[in-house]
Amino acid sequence: MATLLSRIFGKKTVEPAPVRIDNNELDTRALKPLMEQKAPVSKDPKDLTGAWTMERVTTVFPSAQRALFQKYHVGGCSSCGFQPTDTLSTVALNHGLDVNEVIDHIQKSQEMEKDLEITPKETAELLKQGRIKLLDVRSPEEYAITNVAGSVLVDQAVAQEIMQTWSKDTPIVTMCHHGMRSLDAAAYLRGHGFVNAKSMRGGIDAWVEQIDSSLARY
Repeated sequence: MATLLSRIFGKKTVEPAPVRIDNNELDTRALKPLMEQKAPVSKDPKDLTGAWTMERVTTVFPSAQRALFQKYHVGGCSSCGFQPTDTLSTVALNHGLDVNEVIDHIQKSQEMEKDLEITPKETAELLKQGRIKLLDVRSPEEYAITNVAGSVLVDQAVAQEIMQTWSKDTPIVTMCHHGMRSLDAAAYLRGHGFVNAKSMRGGIDAWVEQIDSSLARY
């Protein structure tokens, strides 16, 4: 190859001299990129920017997805969803939102989420008075193990009835096993206009511990 190039350009090419490495020595040149220290990725909520991926946003802010759906109807279904690799700026742009407003909303979401919860004691009192609809969002198998008298297991038919016929100001309390799925359900309902939807903190596990110890615990 060197001879061919010298004929074309009239001069010889200079090839780098091979690097001799003693058999007992480790060539660290190939490892250099791996050895270079990289700046740590910030997980400080105050550092949130539009450049963060949604995976990072939802890791640092566990309440972010519920907050986004509740206020902006973003991320709760296939038509308004996002990918973990999407940046927050991209998601905001795709939904016609001001990214700075979205950042502010996410940063406040954990405090705001307290408004979405209700204690088992408060739930029990309201249920006794007939002032709430208690929706159990667990699986049928879990419901069969134990359930609160007066609660309604949410299946497809019940879900359609709620969305199509219930008044938007219906007082609703959702419940699950430990209070996480019910938070998602309450946020989903809020996002669809059910302004009085709440989630029972701690789920049926907390209910058994605080209200009715005769129920089975699993």
